[in-house]
Order: sequence, then structure tokens, then C-alpha cells
Amino acid sequence: MADPKGFLTTPRQLCDRRPVEERKQDWNEVYIPGGLLPIISKQAGRCMDCGIPFCHNGCPLGNLIPEWNDYAYREDWTAASERLHATNNFPEFTGRLCPAPCESACVLGINQDAVTIKNVEVTIIDKAWDSGDVTPQPPERLSGKTVAVIGSGPAGLAAAQQLTRAGHTVAVYERADRIGGLLRYGIPEFKMEKRHINRRIEQMRAEGTKFRTGVQIGTDLLGDKLKKRYDAVVIAAGATQARDLPVPGRELGGIHQAMEYLPLANKVQEGDFVAPPITAEGKHVVVIGGGDTGADCVGTAHRQGAASVTQLEIMPRPSDDRPENQPWPTMPMTYKVTSAHEEGGERVYAVNTVKFEGDEDGNVQSLHLVEVVFQDGKFVPQPGTERSIPAQLVTLAMGFTGTDQKNGLIDQLGLELDARGNIARDQDYATNVGGVFVAGDAGRGQSLIVWAIAEGRSAASAVDRFLTGASTLPSPVRPTDRPVSV
Repeated sequence: MADPKGFLTTPRQLCDRRPVEERKQDWNEVYIPGGLLPIISKQAGRCMDCGIPFCHNGCPLGNLIPEWNDYAYREDWTAASERLHATNNFPEFTGRLCPAPCESACVLGINQDAVTIKNVEVTIIDKAWDSGDVTPQPPERLSGKTVAVIGSGPAGLAAAQQLTRAGHTVAVYERADRIGGLLRYGIPEFKMEKRHINRRIEQMRAEGTKFRTGVQIGTDLLGDKLKKRYDAVVIAAGATQARDLPVPGRELGGIHQAMEYLPLANKVQEGDFVAPPITAEGKHVVVIGGGDTGADCVGTAHRQGAASVTQLEIMPRPSDDRPENQPWPTMPMTYKVTSAHEEGGERVYAVNTVKFEGDEDGNVQSLHLVEVVFQDGKFVPQPGTERSIPAQLVTLAMGFTGTDQKNGLIDQLGLELDARGNIARDQDYATNVGGVFVAGDAGRGQSLIVWAIAEGRSAASAVDRFLTGASTLPSPVRPTDRPVSV
């Protein structure tokens, strides 16, 4: 273990974020560069000898958290990086983006503040990159087998890297113009700078993975032709079918899905635009949806100079402390203040959107909402609570309902869907079509980045067994596994 008395003598301390007024003027990551290093070893020392590390169960990847905490406490960063990479291909992604179910499951969290696992993780990997400990790992020999991976999000990249290292020739197909999926165009720069993706892509290229951008499988390249070209296919195309809001006025200009709005801001940072085609500058912005994607819209609107930002959530405000019906080690629904919320705006809970109203040019100008109470399995409007708020830009961040079925891939391959609209698969990630596998949100439904990476790694193991009859690749999760939560 680390410091035997660390959890008794050292309080929890998170890395400081840059001042709000400073960071709202740029798109750099919100944390102070290198701000973790002075405190991270002591924080890692809070990891106690708990006997049964429930953090392993809280993390779908099965990260060896106590082990790399011990190395971080002793400042053996190379050994810490080796233990971190033993279970996670991309800790610089999860260390910045994961909501940390491991911390909810931390044994110390039963009656104290949990270990700052995410902060330790991201410090280890950043140190590893800075010191040159992250290097390409090409296979010793090639298997002669070929694999196509559809989608370059965290599930697709994890599957591709694992299969490449196993000796297979892997090509990743991405419909966007750059590799990364939602990591590239769904996550704002202030949450994760895209240089972290770029250097992983270069590592994977050096290992032998091929990348094909701007190719929509199902239209640009038919699914059946792809299957004939490769020995195996892994579908990791995500759950990109956004949930809509069918209320009067939805057709007005200025109402967009979050994934129509956020990618354009990222493209400005990539140099594709001088200014985004959809901008919050000078507008009253309303974000419908209280999750992480909604918070990303809030932070983006602040940086674009919105006149005001209001975030609406249909559920009531969560409690500040763990609810009694969500006991340790489950991941509780508690009130969270993200960096975007620190920067301003208003959060309104327990309301539902009734309609939109527009101007004579057909652009949205206001939103009508009503307070609701959840009763008998539905949200009941409360009489006399309807009101109107200004809205000149509205983003819908209400989650996703399943994989995209419009491009023809599912029909071309003859894939079956499950009851939730996801691509059906068995315990080996195999679909009903021989040689075709599915990993991540395309098969699981909308979920966390750690589940995507874990499924990508597990699917790679299944594909390796399919191609060679056996595999030494790890398989951390099964498709039927579910997070430790309510």
C-alpha cells in the first residue's frame, strides 16, 4: 500500500482550475497545467489497504488502482504508467472525461471523501508522455488476417489497437474528416485538448493500424463489400441517433441538436472555420438536458459570448449528498458543478418544454416551459407554473436513442437489433452475421467512455479468438455486464 496513515492525515484535494474569467477567453483545458504534481503523490497516499478494492468493481476496465496509487505515492512514474496501461489503452482520455465510478466505489468513501483517482490517473499518463514512456508497440509477427473497424471513437480505437498488437492488419473507417469520433467533435477543447488524440493516433499508426477518414460505410462503401474484403468486421459506430423534442415550434431556426452545435466549435479550433456557422454570440441560449453534453453546450456558449445561458432539466435537482436509496458502492446521482457551471448561467430543474415561439423570419425567440412532478411513471405538469424565457439559440442535449439506421449498413449486412434499437450481439460480441462483431454504444446503447474502451478491448479478444482459435488479449467485460449503480 501507499502511506499507511495517508487516509487519516491527508484531506482530499483536487487540482485547481484556472480562474473563470481567464479560461472563458480561450479554449484551453480548464485545469492549471502541471497543477497536480505538487499534491498528487500525497493524494495517492490516501489509498488505504482496504483488503477488497471495490474501485476495481466500480471501474469497467478493472483498473489496478491501488497498485498505481502506490507507485504514484513513491513517485515511480514509469512503473505507475505500466500498471495503468495494463488495463487501459487511453488513460489520458478517461482521466479527463470519465465521471469516475471508481471513486464512488472507493472504500474510503464509505465515511470520508474518496481518493482522487481521476487526478492520479491523468497525472501518471501525462508524466508518461512527457518522459517518453509511451512508445509504439508493434506486433512481433503478422497473422495474415485482416480486420475492419467501423468508427474511431474510444471503443473502435481500443479494439483496433488491441487487434493490431495481436498481429492482425487493421483498418479503421471513420465517416468524419478526422479520427476520434465523439472524442474529436463531441468533446469541447476546454475539456480535452485534441493533441491528446493526435499523439495516440500517431502511436497507433506507428504500430501498424491504418486509418480511412471520410468514408461512410453503407453509402460510400457498402457493408457487404466490406465484409468480403476483410476476415472480420467490428462495428463501433456509437449510438448517434439523437433524441428529439416534438413540440410546437420545433421547426424554427436556431434550434439544433447538441451534436450539430458542438462539432462546429471544435472545427474552429481545428482551423476549418474562422467563426462557427452556429454561434451563441450575443444570444440568449437555452440548453435542454442536464447531463454532460448539456454542460458542454453551456461551456461552449460562454466562450462564444452568449448574452445569457439557461440549462433546463426535467428531473428534480439532485441532493448534495449520497441518497439513502443509492448506498455505497453504487454510483449515486448527486448534484455536480462542472467547470462550465462555474462559469455562469442558470440551471432550472423539474421543468418541461411546452413550445417554442419565433419571429417573423422563422427564428426562435422564446421558449415556454412548465414545472413538472414525476407521478405514476410520468411527468405531470403543475397548473399555473407555465412561463416564457428568451431563447435565440436552443440546443437539445437529451441523450441518444440508438445506433444510426439510415446509412444502410444494418440492412446491407442483415444485422438484427435488440429491443432497445441497438445492434444485437451474444456474449462474444458477435452479431447474427458470421465474422461481424459490435462493441461500445452501437451494441450497448449510450454509456460511459470507460465502458466503450472496456468493450473495445473485450471485443478485440473475441475477434482474435474467432480469427486464430485462441487469444491472450484481456476481456474485462461481457455485453450483459452493467455498472454498479441504480
